[in-house]
Amino acid sequence: MLQGPHVLGHDKPLIRLSFTSCVVGTVSLPLLGLITCIFISSVFHFQDSTDTHCKVTNYLPSISASISLSPECHIWRFCIGLHSAPRFLVAVAYFNFYKGRFSTRFLEWLLSCLNFMCAITENFGLLLLTYVSSNETYLVHKEGFVLFIASSVIHMVLTCRLWLVIKKYSLIPEDVKSFHWKIRCLILNIAFCCLAAYFYWKHNMYCEQGSYTFFALFEYCVVFSNMAFHLTAFWDFKSREMVVISPEEGKDF
Repeated sequence: MLQGPHVLGHDKPLIRLSFTSCVVGTVSLPLLGLITCIFISSVFHFQDSTDTHCKVTNYLPSISASISLSPECHIWRFCIGLHSAPRFLVAVAYFNFYKGRFSTRFLEWLLSCLNFMCAITENFGLLLLTYVSSNETYLVHKEGFVLFIASSVIHMVLTCRLWLVIKKYSLIPEDVKSFHWKIRCLILNIAFCCLAAYFYWKHNMYCEQGSYTFFALFEYCVVFSNMAFHLTAFWDFKSREMVVISPEEGKDF
């Protein structure tokens, strides 16, 4: 459960962890996993990970290629599987946070519900593209990737819309800082998405040397900007703690 910096009632805390530590750990897992997979693919599986139907020279592996080979796929699946449960928890925490803030504002309450749905589908899309590699079932992997990207962009847009209202009425400096960084990450993410899509189209249409390399580079940037956006939860829940509690013996329910 998510609490402030105190324990309610007479329940005994079994585990107490700051929410910021949870957020940093949740973002660090896919970050380190992705960097590791790209490094291994580039050093040990360069030819296999950069080869495409165009048969032109490429210098960087795409994310899909990096997480489809072995042992990269196992490393990536381990990191994503381990971080997925905390991400669902963060989505619920945000939904409860918005529900408390916007209990009397119907439009924002409705947007917070939609935002929660996008956060869940974003995580499901990430799990789908992770556990169904492009080498196994390309169409399913592609649909998972599209679901992840579409859900993440909509989620970021809705989050910025909600935090625009929060910033307007908040006197807390961290809320203003969080909003500004969310806007920066959103703008960068959309720009990187457009650039990645352009170079992917250019590679498939003209098979120009270097186009796939730029696609891979901007694809990395899309994921890194997404991670940076989620890391802003560091300011949103700075004083919060995650507490696993055990009821007192003999306590009646």
